Amino acid sequence: MSEGALEFFVLTGFLGSGKTTLLRDFLERPEAADTAVIVNEVGEIGLDGVILRESGGDVPMAMLSNGCVCCQIGSDLAFTIDRLITAPRPDGAGPLRRIILETSGLSKPGPVLRTLATLAEHRMKVAVVGTFDLARGTEVASFEEAVAQWAAAHRIVATKADLVTAEDVVDAGSKIAMINPLAEVIAGEDRASVVLAAFAPLAAAPPLREINLDAMPVHPRVTLCVARPLGEVAYPDLADWLDNLAGLLGERLLRLKGLVQVKETKQPLLIESVGTVFSPPRPLQMAGDARSSFLVVIARDVCAAEVEIPPFGLFQLSSWREAAARDAPSAIKAEWVA
Repeated sequence: MSEGALEFFVLTGFLGSGKTTLLRDFLERPEAADTAVIVNEVGEIGLDGVILRESGGDVPMAMLSNGCVCCQIGSDLAFTIDRLITAPRPDGAGPLRRIILETSGLSKPGPVLRTLATLAEHRMKVAVVGTFDLARGTEVASFEEAVAQWAAAHRIVATKADLVTAEDVVDAGSKIAMINPLAEVIAGEDRASVVLAAFAPLAAAPPLREINLDAMPVHPRVTLCVARPLGEVAYPDLADWLDNLAGLLGERLLRLKGLVQVKETKQPLLIESVGTVFSPPRPLQMAGDARSSFLVVIARDVCAAEVEIPPFGLFQLSSWREAAARDAPSAIKAEWVA
């Protein structure tokens, strides 16, 4: 049984990008003793130790040599997670502090996050950790799964630093920002520091810096957008705008994050989504005004012809916005960078 805030890491990354190696390196460290791991049926962690439970509909779990608990994902991810959280800890082990789910190389994080939303009673802190293979760089961005994984990540870890030059490691941040300028980049030649930083405790969200997209290169498959309120925003109008954006983009909406000052509260709201899965808006304890309000949107495969139609040019969103501009002074204008 866990005590206090439980952290949940969704470890994602394209095929062969170094996810399992990163996880294995972390599990070998004493800092991982209060960790539970969920691996896919095709996962390969190299379990050793004694099977704790494997009967009926229970989740197969194993004890690793350093005190970690590991299991394979069953047919119901929510059930698997719930069993890990509620299962008694081994004798002498401290409380469970984190769960790491290693997804397959072709999985998108969105469905996992939708499942986690059903476990709200556990009040877990959730973060997506992605891997960026320095040896291949953005070559795999031709696969929509890879783009979705990077765009969804809160942290992106540069892997395989031993296979590239020191300059490539230094340049990792700018390459990653081409696809996800919102992510925390973890890169370095000191492997131990990188491994620990990948699964470091999840602190409260830092103040969100505004991103200058004009000065940022963008990958051909990724479109970035900064959306700004035209005036005072009422929360219902903001909610409607987000619903319309998610509905129109669907799977092409990869990530959204920003601060919006709404007239119902003095504190700006932190708005965030991975795909179309939105976190509950959270007021930040900081002074805000409409001028500091902005949303960064990351979308996939939006062509220039679409974004030429103001303000979005995505399907019928421009028509919806024109109607909103006439009916609601809080309509939001967006400036796309193709």
